[in-house]
Amino acid sequence: MAELFDHIDELRRAGGRVAVATLVNTRGTTPRKEGAKMLVGEGGRVLGSVTIGGCVDAQVIEESEDVLSTMRPRLLEMNLGDEDAWEIGLTCGGTIEVFVEPIALDGSPDVGARMYERVREHARRGGHGAIVTRLDAPGGKLLVLDDGTTEGTLGDAFLDERFAAEARDAMARGGSKALFLEAVRGFVEVIAPPALLLVVGAGHVAMPLTALARTLGYRTVVVDGRPRFATKERFPDVDELKIGMPSELIREYPLVPSTALVLVAHDYKYDLPVLKHALSSDVGYI
Repeated sequence: MAELFDHIDELRRAGGRVAVATLVNTRGTTPRKEGAKMLVGEGGRVLGSVTIGGCVDAQVIEESEDVLSTMRPRLLEMNLGDEDAWEIGLTCGGTIEVFVEPIALDGSPDVGARMYERVREHARRGGHGAIVTRLDAPGGKLLVLDDGTTEGTLGDAFLDERFAAEARDAMARGGSKALFLEAVRGFVEVIAPPALLLVVGAGHVAMPLTALARTLGYRTVVVDGRPRFATKERFPDVDELKIGMPSELIREYPLVPSTALVLVAHDYKYDLPVLKHALSSDVGYI
């Protein structure tokens, strides 16, 4: 998720529109899972990939540029032939379907851009969301959040209900998927928050630990009651640095299965109250 929104932010700074190419279906041997994305900006900037490079990605870029010129989405079916597969390290090829849609990042009204921002804010608070895109009818989109919120439509209330139920199932299972319901083709893109690493204690162990966690895609938070340790000079890259009683600060964060908690304060008055609280939670790792 973080990489997707980093790409969107980078292209937003350039202004204008972007073509978002999403891998929505695979058959046979393919290098990427459903949900892989490539973003193509109006100035020719390309971020991400739907394979891992090669002729297929080059063709998707060309199609994306056409989508930007017409502002009409299109569904591509592409064969990853044996020669193409060998080029990117596979022994044989398969078939992929890629949905390319234009999104405005210049502040003008755009359903896709608005939904990405909504699900992004929800994920920042620890929630999960899904965007359902109708592949056979341009413009049909439905946002489904795990708090019960829905927004948008696929064109019919019955379809919205059916696809929303499938989106909730996809969020529970943790994976994007293609769907064919009531003779309608759709794609459910699940957007989950990054895994959270909560570190109690800003000592020397926490410094390399948080640096490594950042490279692995974790959102990192360090809490400590000692201001001389919890400084930006010691932790320049953590997402949040909190000073205060860890037993109180820790309650601001979701102790859920995707959260890892590490206690390295080496001070019982900090570590033990947090441990007692965590043991009664659903935190995934202590």
